[in-house]
Order: sequence, then structure tokens, then C-alpha cells
Amino acid sequence: MDSALTEISEFVQAIPPLDLLPSKLIEQIVKEINICYVRRGQLLPPQGISDENIYILRKGALSYATNDNELLGKYGEGDICTVFCLGNDEHIKVSTDEDTLLYSICYKIFAQLVNEHPDVIAFFHQTSEQRLNKKMLQVNEDAILNSSLLNSSIANFYHSPVVTVAPETSIQQAAILMTERGFSCLVIAQNNNPLGIVTDKDIRRRCVAQGLDISQPVSKIMTSDMTTIDIKNNAYDALMMMTQKHIHHLPVTANNQLKGMVTVTDLMNNEGQNAVNITSVIHKAKSVSELCEISKMIPKLQIRMAKLGTTADHVGKSISAITMAFTIRLIEMAEKLLGPAPVPYAWLAAGSQARQEQFAHSDQDNALIISNNMQPQHSYWFKDLATFVSDGLASCGFIYCPGEVMATNEKWCQTQSQWSKYFAKWINTPDPKALLHCSVFFDLSTVYGDSRLLDEVRMKMLQTTQRSTLFIAHLSRNALNLRPPLGFFRDFVLIQDGENKATLDLKHNGIAPIVDLARIYALSEGIASVNTIERLQQAAGTPSLTKASAANLIDAYEFLSMLRMEHQAKKLQQGEQPNNYLPPKEISKLEREHLKDAFKVIKTMQDSRQSTL
Repeated sequence: MDSALTEISEFVQAIPPLDLLPSKLIEQIVKEINICYVRRGQLLPPQGISDENIYILRKGALSYATNDNELLGKYGEGDICTVFCLGNDEHIKVSTDEDTLLYSICYKIFAQLVNEHPDVIAFFHQTSEQRLNKKMLQVNEDAILNSSLLNSSIANFYHSPVVTVAPETSIQQAAILMTERGFSCLVIAQNNNPLGIVTDKDIRRRCVAQGLDISQPVSKIMTSDMTTIDIKNNAYDALMMMTQKHIHHLPVTANNQLKGMVTVTDLMNNEGQNAVNITSVIHKAKSVSELCEISKMIPKLQIRMAKLGTTADHVGKSISAITMAFTIRLIEMAEKLLGPAPVPYAWLAAGSQARQEQFAHSDQDNALIISNNMQPQHSYWFKDLATFVSDGLASCGFIYCPGEVMATNEKWCQTQSQWSKYFAKWINTPDPKALLHCSVFFDLSTVYGDSRLLDEVRMKMLQTTQRSTLFIAHLSRNALNLRPPLGFFRDFVLIQDGENKATLDLKHNGIAPIVDLARIYALSEGIASVNTIERLQQAAGTPSLTKASAANLIDAYEFLSMLRMEHQAKKLQQGEQPNNYLPPKEISKLEREHLKDAFKVIKTMQDSRQSTL
């Protein structure tokens, strides 16, 4: 291949989804490419080309718009224009914004060349929403199929050193040693070379049941064709081996030398190292200092779950459940110290914790709602409760809320009737401060106490929001201030300066706009759920949101949350503070395309919302 074709090949192979193709196939594609030079202001397809073509922009820029001249977007260098490849160009026109160099290839020829690569073909047949949906279906499937054991080395599980006995050791001596050490098996070895294994079961079945003299050497009852596993294998291989052979103990070797022992219990206990187990440990803690030690497991859990391909939704719910467990245990400790509550109350979580979308060690967002029977003298008890719990959470790594959205703030430690007044005021007078409060306090959940206190307030609030079109309009305009960082050229608009220069703010420019939209749909339709995905699912098919749009938003939300989770896990593993600022260069080219698809979904839904105002 000459130097010109080599340069074209290198350029083409760097563009998703063509980067999925082998080099040999890229060479065949390049041989079919025509080079077109189109002057500024001209329409595509270029003069003399009538076939259905794919156009790859080498240099220049294209605009694509409706026949009514509504600009839909732009193509820049490295983008693939697929408008003309499937005969769907009737209502769209494409023109050059500047002198443009294009690589064109007949779509039919291209499709024949890549017919054994359905993922590449699908890219050209699918919309951005469909591509994103396919990606998230794969992510969710992987999360189900992946096992932590499949991704863990057996070296992380075995016990060492293994207690061994010589083959001439008597059965009685072996049994005494097992009893003293609390072992259920022993390895019979000579010079650290494993010869066999003897278990409790062997002693019962081959010695006691058979009336064998206990002074006989243990080699008489050992299993000599012992199954072992090399240390290079993963833990899943060990579990499968023990399951197939119906054994519970498996010696681990390295270069045929005994290294340790792994049991079925070891492996299954590790599988249970999750939010449920951590929550159980939290409930048994006797002091704040114990809780502080347990809290150190949270970043490790997020790292582990991210490595295993767990969905961001699962991670968020797991960590939110752990935060709830810390809060409940601290409240129980406080009540033991302060005595029983003078009147019924409910401790509330707000924001991401309430939505069950929290990641490792977020800041605190909480409040108290108290029975209307509260008397002035009761305020001291609730103030002490709030202080104890909030300080305890801070000790466990959940920092104080910078905006003082905490139960320690008297404003957010109020009776049920006062909370109802708050919501009524925010809805009826939606000024900027009220709208700011809406983004926090319209996402509340009960962590501990009488849940009816919040449920009754929420029911009244939803009845009002369903009728208040003015409030919903103000909330919508406020939500539309956060726009996805996607320019007309389908390229990212990055932060220009500061410590987060050249990054994308995944939280505020990606995730938050979807959270805001979901909240608006829920308040419009009287939906009580506060979890973003649940809100979208329940709003789907209502006057506020079509089923297709809901599905697209869920895919975008899950993908953005996954990138954020993985980015934070990487930071945590490097010993750094997790943040929401992702440099696009840290993810693959294909993931960058999916990220653009997600931002495009958000923009489409925001534009749709704006058109109703």
C-alpha cells in the first residue's frame, strides 16, 4: 500500500465504529473510497454522485438541516455523514460550511465488505437512541453474567500456611491435630509435596465405620488422587472444580508445591461481601468509632462493584442503603443516650440519598419532620438528636452539607404543618430560591421513624403540583439552564480553565438535567417515587412523557451514571478524592460516541420541554 493510502487507512481506522474492524478489511474499504472536494455553500451529494453513499469528513465542515432550514447539527473532521446511505434523505439537506474534503464510499459495497461485522452495520442503521439502548442492554447483561469470582485470582482466597502431616502419622494423631486446630481436613505431604488429603468424612467413613485401628498411618485412609488447583487460576475455576467433584476443600499449588487451602465457604463468603453484609455489620456496631472503621469499606465496595461491571443503579442503591444503615444505627445510639422521642418524628434523607443514587461518601442532605404535637420544650431533644447523628455521619466520612441542608439547621427541623407550609409557598411563589429548594426537598425519603408524616405532606404537595401549571413551567425553565456539553459539531464543550480544565462535568451537565426532567414529569403526574429511573418508568406513557422518550432518557442516565461510577472508582483506587470531572481522552473512542448519543438524547428532550413553555 502506497503512503497516500496508508495515511487514509490510519485516519479511517481511528473513527468509530470502523475502529472495530481488522486492518486487512480497512485496506479493502480504503481501495473503494473516492475523494471528493466540495466548495463552500454547495449541497451534498457532490455533483456526479447518485449512489447511496457514506461520507467521511477529512477536512472542513457540513451542516444538516430540515427542508425548512431548521439546523439539526453539524459534522466536523472525523465524523461520518450517514444521511445518504440508507435512502432517508427526503426531509434533510446537507451543505458545506467551508471548502470540504470528503472520503465517499458506496454504501452497498461497504455493507458487503463488513457483512461479517453486524455491530458495525448496525451503527449505520440505528439512530443515536437505538445505539445507546443497545449499549445499555449489553451493560445490563454483563452485570448479570459477571461473577466476582470470575474476576478474582485464587490467590485472594486461600489460607496459608497449610497444616500438613507426614504419611506415617497415625490416624489418631491426625484426628487430635484436627481437633486442636479446628480443622476439617489435613494435607498429607512429604517434603512439601502433597500426596493426599484426609477429611473428617474420611475418618468417619474409612476408619470408624470400618473398625480400623486408629494407630494405623493416616496414609491408609487418605484420598491419594487429590484434586489441586494452580495458583494462576481464578476463584470461579476453583468453585466449579469443587462443585463438579463434590469436594469442599481444594489445595492450592504453585509449581507443584503446596501454597495453601481454599474451601467452598471461603468462596461463598466472599460473594456475600456486599451491601447486605456491610449493613448487617453496621447494625451490630456498639460505638461511633466502630462505625468509622466500617465506613472505610464503602470506597472499596464501590471499586469492587465497578470492576465487576455492576450497574450504576445497583451501586447507587447499595451505597444509599449503607448510608441509611449508618444513619439508623446513629439514631438508635442517640435514642439510647437521650431517651425515647417526646413525640413521633421521621428522619428524612434528601437529594441523591433519597433517590438511592448515592456514591461513596457524598455530603449529607437530611432533615427532620416532627409531629404537630411537638411542644417548645421538645426542641432541645431534637436538636441533640440532629447534632449527634450529623456529627456521627461526618466522622464516618459523610461531610457536612455546604448548603446546611441538614437536620441541625433549625429551618429543616420542623413540624409536619410547617413542612406543608414550605411546600405550598415554594409551589405558589416559585422564585429562584424556592426553585433551588425544590431540587433538594422534592426528593425526600424516610430513613427512620413514622413514615406517615412525610407521606401525608407529599400527598398534599403532589395534588398541588398536578394543578399548578405555572409552577411546573418555572421549574422547567430553571431545569433547562443545565445543558449537555455538546457543540454543533457533535464534539464536546469542555471546561476551559481551572483545575478541571479539558474535562466534562458528568454530574451537572449530564446526570442532573435528566434528574431534573424526571422530577418535573413526576410532579406533573402526581408520582410519589423519587428515584430517577422509577420516576421515568412510571411517567412513561402519560401526557408528560412518551414510552419511547422515557426509555431513551433511562438509557442516557444509566450510561452517564456508569461512566461517573467507573471514573470515581478509578480515582478512589489511585488514592484520590472522587469527582465528577471526566477527561474524554480517558474513555475509548466508541464510548465517546455513546456519550455524544447520551447528550443528544438529553438535548432532544430539553428542546421538547422548552417548546411547551
